[in-house]
Amino acid sequence: MFNPRKYLKGLVNKILGNHGEIYEETKAFTIKSEDDEYVVYTDKGKIKAKYVVIATHYPIINAPGFYFLKMYQETSYVIGIETKHKLFEGMYINAENPTVSLRVAKDDGKDIVLIGGMNHRVGAKIDLGDAYKELEKVAKDMYPDCKVLYKWCTQDCITLDKIPYVGEYSSIMKNVYVATGYKKWGMTTSNVSANIITDKILEKENKYENLYKSTRLRPIKNRWELGEMIKETANSLIINKFKDAKENLLDVKKGEGKIVEIEDEKVGVYKDEEGNLYKIKPICTHLGCELSWNNLEKTWDCPCHGSRFDYKGNQIYDPAIENLEIKLE
Repeated sequence: MFNPRKYLKGLVNKILGNHGEIYEETKAFTIKSEDDEYVVYTDKGKIKAKYVVIATHYPIINAPGFYFLKMYQETSYVIGIETKHKLFEGMYINAENPTVSLRVAKDDGKDIVLIGGMNHRVGAKIDLGDAYKELEKVAKDMYPDCKVLYKWCTQDCITLDKIPYVGEYSSIMKNVYVATGYKKWGMTTSNVSANIITDKILEKENKYENLYKSTRLRPIKNRWELGEMIKETANSLIINKFKDAKENLLDVKKGEGKIVEIEDEKVGVYKDEEGNLYKIKPICTHLGCELSWNNLEKTWDCPCHGSRFDYKGNQIYDPAIENLEIKLE
């Protein structure tokens, strides 16, 4: 257990101390080769580099590499609770499904318990209104007097064989590297990835390189997940687009989001508590899959590759990098 913010501050100080530069709030859109270098195009300008590391959570470059065929994204939840009971030491995670993890953390000088788990595929067409209910039940079973202080969720990339992709982005993109698919173990795996990629740039051997090799071709460890991935992509990318929306604008209640039919066109509509309507084209800007409404986070989620957008259509999770099309009155 360690403090991630302190760890990041240490990395920042090392980078700056070695004459590196860090630019925040700068979105990269694409990479193109130019002579013996690469040009990274961002919303603030262009960057030229001999070496490029794509560590954008989910790789934003579709081809080559085709990582969207080899990964999916999964959401999980965390609650933070306080209790008057004596707390345990260490960190724990169960081996069964659903997965639940437990650890103690500091909150303004006092100890609280973080309980995480209850994962599902991003964009799953399920009711998420009670997403934290099972975690709260775990908390109450352990500490009946507990009080829930915090709730949050996040998502991460999962490879089909459960081992991250680290190394060359593609065999035809020399000096471009990737690190992704951490399976929610990014605190440790990101460090391993950094060392592997650094060694490759410096032409040094790394004993973990073959284990994480990003261009590997191995038998699929979990064929069921591959089948579900192909099925969901086919449904969202092709089949669902030809289905008529089952509801119309009058069916949308306050606080709800739905895909409805407006003038023979599918429109994603969210109605806030004041009755204001927000309309978007419910098609992901990544590869064109039909989106699902997340009634917990009030977002439009892609069931194919995990991109997410707020109810106004703004992109908030990759691999999509562009906002949704807004439907005007």
